[in-house]
Amino acid sequence: MEVINDGLDEKLFNYLQKSISETGFYNLLGLDLLLLSSGYTEFKVVPGPQHKNGIGLIQGGLMISIVDAAMGNAIRTLGIVGATVDISTSFTASAKVGDAILARGKVLKAGKSLIFTEGYVYAGDKLIGHSKATFKKVSEYNL
Repeated sequence: MEVINDGLDEKLFNYLQKSISETGFYNLLGLDLLLLSSGYTEFKVVPGPQHKNGIGLIQGGLMISIVDAAMGNAIRTLGIVGATVDISTSFTASAKVGDAILARGKVLKAGKSLIFTEGYVYAGDKLIGHSKATFKKVSEYNL
């Protein structure tokens, strides 16, 4: 699957694409990067049986992980390295095995030390979760 570069500097785009593709946790969960844009990213996962919880639905932790990845990497598109310090996610519906889950993350405000983000999770066209997160700026990229 080819990742879309929506206006990022080619050097930053290539660095992020490689870094994300080699992130062990993302690979463990089966996350696929779809799009990188300035302050915005999209990730996708198609959950399998290994992602189910005890009642047969997709574990909420998968959805929190994918939206955290989307928001955190939206920060990275600005050349900022950040660490999640607070995240809040509300689910409005559940997902099932085989549903294509899409997460969109965007930067709302990047301050000197804190970055505020928002994310959305969809199963197909249906909104199933909304998230807000605060990240602590750790450093900046020097590419």
